[in-house]
Formats: sequence, C-alpha cells, structure tokens
Amino acid sequence: MIDLKKMQNNFDEVSEKLLKKGVSHELMAKLKEEFEELKSRNSQYESARAEQNRLSKLFGEYKREGKDISELKKQVDELKEEVSAYLDKAREAQERLTELAMGIPNIPDDSVPEGLDEDDNVEIKRVLEPKKFDFKPKEHWELAENNGWIDFERGVKLAKSRFAVLRNEGAKLQRALINYFLDKNAQRGFIEYAVPYMTNSNMLKGTGQLPKFEDDLFKVCDEDLYLIPTAEVPLTNLFHDEILKSEELPLLMSAYSPCFRREAGSAGRDTRGMIRQHQFAKVEMVAIAHPDKSDEVFDMMVENASEILTELGLPHRLVELCTGDLGFSAARTVDLEVWLPGQNKYREISSVSNTRDFQARRAKIRFKDGKKNRLVHTLNGSALAVGRTIVAIMENYQNEDGTIDIPEVLKPYM
Repeated sequence: MIDLKKMQNNFDEVSEKLLKKGVSHELMAKLKEEFEELKSRNSQYESARAEQNRLSKLFGEYKREGKDISELKKQVDELKEEVSAYLDKAREAQERLTELAMGIPNIPDDSVPEGLDEDDNVEIKRVLEPKKFDFKPKEHWELAENNGWIDFERGVKLAKSRFAVLRNEGAKLQRALINYFLDKNAQRGFIEYAVPYMTNSNMLKGTGQLPKFEDDLFKVCDEDLYLIPTAEVPLTNLFHDEILKSEELPLLMSAYSPCFRREAGSAGRDTRGMIRQHQFAKVEMVAIAHPDKSDEVFDMMVENASEILTELGLPHRLVELCTGDLGFSAARTVDLEVWLPGQNKYREISSVSNTRDFQARRAKIRFKDGKKNRLVHTLNGSALAVGRTIVAIMENYQNEDGTIDIPEVLKPYM
C-alpha cells in the first residue's frame, strides 16, 4: 500500500506520478476527498478531547474551593459521549481511506520512463544475436505436434482451453529446466523453498493481488483459499507481520510452483500454444532487502535471469517498463524478452520488480533498525517462466527436419 502520510503531505506530487501510471482523475479526486474527511473528523475528535481534558482538570479546583460539581460533571459526561462519537467517525473515515488506498497502485520511481503502454517501454540492451535460419522456422505449436512434446487437445479435454499436457521429451525438458533454474538461483545465494500452492486472502492482500485482481484468481469453493498466481505470494508472506533483524537482510528465496491464472480480460490473446496458459510452471526469485540495498539486489536478480538465458543460448533483450506498463505493486520493473524466431519477435519471459516498501506496508514486514522498526523492501522476479522457456528452446533449437536440439547446459539434467 502507498504511504498515506507521504501522500497527504505531498498530494499533488504523488498524484501526478500515479496519474502517469494510469490511475484515473476520478479516483484521485475521491482519495483527496477522503483525506479531507479524515482530517475534519480527526480535528473534531481532538477538539472535543481537549475540551474534555480541560473540564476534567477543573474537578480538583472545584472540590478545593467547595464549588458544586454537578453541572461540571454533566458537561464532562456529555463531552465524553461526543468524544466517543467523534472517535467512531474518525475510525470510519480512516477505514474508508485505507480501503480505497488498497486499490491504489505503487508510486513509480523517478527513474521510470514516462509512457502509456508497452510501446513506450525502453530497450536497455540485447544479449546474443538471433540465429539466422536457412529455412522458414516453425512456431512452437507445430513443432510440438510433430515431435509429440505437447498435447493441446487432451489438455482441453481434461480441463478447458488454455491447458496443455506435456509428454515424453517435453515433460522431461520441463523437469530439467526446473532443476537447472533452482540450481542457478542457489549459486546466487537463493534458498530453495517448497511452498503451498494455495494461500488465504490475507496473504494475497499482502502482495497486492487482492482486492483489485480477484477476477484473475482461481478461488477454492467455500474456503478462504486461492490457487497461487505465482510463488511470489507465499514466499514474500513467509515473513508476514514479522520483525526481522537487520543483519538477516537480504533474505533471498526461490521456489518452483505451478501458477494459476484465470487470465481475465485476455480473451483472444495468445490463444494458440503455451504463451498464455491458465496453469504454468515457474521458478520464482523473491528478496526481502534493506531499503538502502534493494537496488543492488534488483540488479543482481536481473543479471541472474539474463545469465540463465545466456547459458541456454537464447537471444534476449532487457526492457525498462514505462509508467503506464508497470504492474500494480511495482515501483520499477525490467522485463527480459526472449527471441522467438517462429513468431519473429521478442516475448516476455521474466519480469524483475522492486516494489520498495509497498508490499511490506500491506504485509507488515519490518526490520529492527537500532531502536525503531522500519519497513523492508521486497523484490520479485522469474528465473524463469518454464513454459515460455520450453517454447523458446523449441523455436531457437529447431532443425529443418523438425527435430529439436537440447542446449548443452541441460544435457546433464536430461
């Protein structure tokens, strides 16, 4: 959640940044209205409380002077009821403001380029040159059918559209990639976790999926449980409402998990193949860092994901997301986009984000800094999305006869 005190003290400045991230003028006007309402209610409460305290102090004087206190007592009792009523009104105003703020995205860093959508993202650099084929490269769904790696039709039969079944070498390649990714993350200091694939609503509020993105989640019937959209949710919330020691930071965590997303609002997009599925495998990186060190951790996480792609021999580029394309919780994001020769374009395969203290404020994750507690910074990123890596390997390592080679670094895992 955004820092409400910071916003109240610098409303116009913060509002301008949020408008660049796509927040509507109407929502900002409503937020300002709620700030004014809370200020008014608090002022009423404080004034009544001060008057109650002033009159209460007169009891001693009246008794010493032998004055009748019945009228004074009546005034104090009436004020007591007023104070209680004003306090209730102030709490209600605070609750409304907090509820509204839960739907406000994170403030983008000053370094984030301005823009409306993905067309305004800024390319940072390219790594590896795409291979030049002396034949027309096929797309992955055709290669999958020819090699028997992915069965899309039976995935639909078992569940519905946007589910797939991996078989034979396709299934083995997924297992190999998961183990390879986890090993590479471990070399960078990430501790491996095996986490639940369901979490309760409070955890999803902590990382920002709820309440705004409930339509994208699969909910368990009659339970306060949801299938996780990413391992970022359980990993970050391992330390929900905890106070860490400064010397423990950064905490580096990694986990494989299936991810479940309803993909609400994406009708007609990437309906063929493995690019946009309701269930997909991913190996996640999550870091809980000291605020002064989170930029260093961010750079390391981007470098790690890029190194994995480089070792796999997959051409890719690094892209800085603009304000209009940033995710809800992110203050800054770098996407890694892999080259797909079958589609003749770069496609996202990893996003690395620094959320600053946005998630930490919602999840109440703090660390002891001397005598006071401070909010940590949380970061997350894919290393990598397994299904999209399979797609990239199939398209980049295909041969003219339709067969597919395996990258050298994966052969020990196969």
